[in-house]
Amino acid sequence: MGQTVSDVRQNGCRKPSGKVADRAGWAQAYLRPEAVWPLSRGAGVTVAVIGSGVDASAGAGTGALAGRLGLGPRLHGEGDAGRDCVGHGTVLASLIAGRRTADGAPSGLAPGAKVLAVAVTDDAGSTSADLLARGIRAAADGGARIAVVATPVAEAAPVLAEAVAYATAKGMLLVAPVGPDGQSTAAPVYPAGYPGVLAVAALGADGAPAGGAASAESSAASAASAAGSAGTGGRASRVDLVAPGEALLAAGPGGGTFTASGPSYAAALVAGAAALVLGRSPSLTVDQLAERLRTTAYRPGTALPDPAVGWGTVDPMTALAAGGSPTAPAADAGARPAPEPVVVPPPADRSAHRLASAVTGVSLGGAVLVGLAAAAVRAGRNRGGRRPE
Repeated sequence: MGQTVSDVRQNGCRKPSGKVADRAGWAQAYLRPEAVWPLSRGAGVTVAVIGSGVDASAGAGTGALAGRLGLGPRLHGEGDAGRDCVGHGTVLASLIAGRRTADGAPSGLAPGAKVLAVAVTDDAGSTSADLLARGIRAAADGGARIAVVATPVAEAAPVLAEAVAYATAKGMLLVAPVGPDGQSTAAPVYPAGYPGVLAVAALGADGAPAGGAASAESSAASAASAAGSAGTGGRASRVDLVAPGEALLAAGPGGGTFTASGPSYAAALVAGAAALVLGRSPSLTVDQLAERLRTTAYRPGTALPDPAVGWGTVDPMTALAAGGSPTAPAADAGARPAPEPVVVPPPADRSAHRLASAVTGVSLGGAVLVGLAAAAVRAGRNRGGRRPE
């Protein structure tokens, strides 16, 4: 189910969803971001969403991004980035930094991070290399440390390559999908095809690269570049990481819960994980942050990088717990000290069981030792009391 200019003219922009989820989706159970929230929720980090815009209502009142949404420029059409006709950018922003609005409801990976919306598409979700390049520069100039490029393009335009280099030099990590949502392509897409950009593919709930053509009801995934399927698009592009990207739950434009599928949503989750890491270790450079995410990924058990899953599945807990970076430069007098390695505590409800097991084990061990000692004494006495023949 795709969004076209004709659809927009006939039906207007995407309407709010009438459904509200009362439980987190499978992606949250898979990635377990809440395990590291005591250490980092992404506070102090700004993540740019370069796409269709982010609905301004998400940043007001009881919205998923209340008090944490900044509206950047709209580079196609009039107004700012607070209008999201297709809903795509709002869902991405919610996956990155949305707060939990009800007990057990979906939330973003980094609910303390800020979002900077930069609109670079028309009302149907289409864009160009020139618009993407301008959006990347605007995000970097706006102070974002991480940016998701929501909608890729097929052409490797010099203006886009220059914008990627500009953003990297300003300290912004770019995360991009390896293909368009819901479409299959045999050619690389950009900016994922450029060096220095984290290229992300989608996983299904079975842990395998997502594919097929399933559609999602009330889906903002269908809003930009067609949705409802991660597809196998972009496998000709380099893949650095994978993340859940099929049947995800998130807040959408105007409220309610939307479902979303596609590599762009997987890229949003990788950006959220990056925000968690940067919230704990803000002095990491772009290269160090990318390397941290790659080297702590859950390995696929094949030769690396694997053509389909790259270095593996992004792992927020391991990435946050890792100390330092294998590519970290030598510290100078003005550099901030690297944080100490973090040990994430196990769930509290298991501690009593482990303690009881340990005490029981020690008691049993002591009883065995006492029994062995008594037997040895008896044997010694018997040997000592025996007369020689």
